[in-house]
Amino acid sequence: MTIALFITVLLLAATNGANDNFKGVATLYGSRTVGYWTSLGWASVTTLAGSLGSVYLAQALLKAFTGAGLVPGDIAAQTGFAMAVAGGAGLTVALASWRGLPISTTHALVGAMSGAGLVAVGMGVHFGALGKTFLLPLLASPLIAIIPAFLIAPLLRRLVARAEQKRIDCLCVEQAAIVTPEGVMMRDTAMLRTGSVAACSATGARPLARLSNQLVVDTLHFLFAGAVGFARGLNDTPKIAALLLPIATLDNHTAVLAVAIAMLLGGLLGARRVARTMSDKITNLDLGASLAASLTTALLVSTASFNGLPVSTTHVSVGALAGAGASGRSGVNRRVITNIALSWVVTLPVGALFGAILYAWVR
Repeated sequence: MTIALFITVLLLAATNGANDNFKGVATLYGSRTVGYWTSLGWASVTTLAGSLGSVYLAQALLKAFTGAGLVPGDIAAQTGFAMAVAGGAGLTVALASWRGLPISTTHALVGAMSGAGLVAVGMGVHFGALGKTFLLPLLASPLIAIIPAFLIAPLLRRLVARAEQKRIDCLCVEQAAIVTPEGVMMRDTAMLRTGSVAACSATGARPLARLSNQLVVDTLHFLFAGAVGFARGLNDTPKIAALLLPIATLDNHTAVLAVAIAMLLGGLLGARRVARTMSDKITNLDLGASLAASLTTALLVSTASFNGLPVSTTHVSVGALAGAGASGRSGVNRRVITNIALSWVVTLPVGALFGAILYAWVR
């Protein structure tokens, strides 16, 4: 049973990677700042960093997702209960990934815990804790993300447009002539100038480094997208690793490392369908909207992770994409948004059904 639990949890982590790893970099690929594999590589690196950091920065989530607040502690500590939860959530996320639908692994976990809990203790499940601790943050996530992304996107669009108009080609060091008994000497001064290469040469300045406004904007975009990946790894890894705690031979560090590697592999192998939905189907992303969506998602998910709130990166990122897209001319694809919203509605009951069936089978 222990080996079966370990394998089931790693499969859940892999499906999580397939469904979630690309969400942080969807704006990079959607705006065609870089290609698919570069985007996915950056997502993989930053998510892995967040996963490893969760050992020290997200202990509250590791404790919350043992299920002890939902069912009695002795039930939550059972290997069979943990395996039913992992299997139920994993099947739910795998089905969504196959359909290219970005859903919440957190929502699937909560559903599987509820279904397994109902089979284990009947109406003894603490649904009050479920609503306050889990469902409220999940339902509020997309609504909270839409507003700031909608407001920030126009500002960032103007900044991007201004950066494209005002080109800076190089950073120059001015030179000054100094008359000495030996003759005229040229010496660099401490004053730095920015401008075109021709302008620097006209004033006698020496080019020190070539710059590009586009490079600066792209660097910020990469940093924002990387922050989302880090925050997602920080938020999701402990939720899944908590299911390995019934295995007495595994400590927190080993559990998190195993889950992090499985998430990495799952993302590399199975992210393409969800990537297309997030990057191309929700809205046509311009660079300003991409920056707004990435910044909003990174700030909200990071804040939630540090405070132990189980928000969904999926809900936040989709909400941010929708808000940023709605503020521009392209708008959002209502049919795609409707399908995604419907998948969110059925995630919890489908997870509960799978969790109940698996717990009834393994106990």
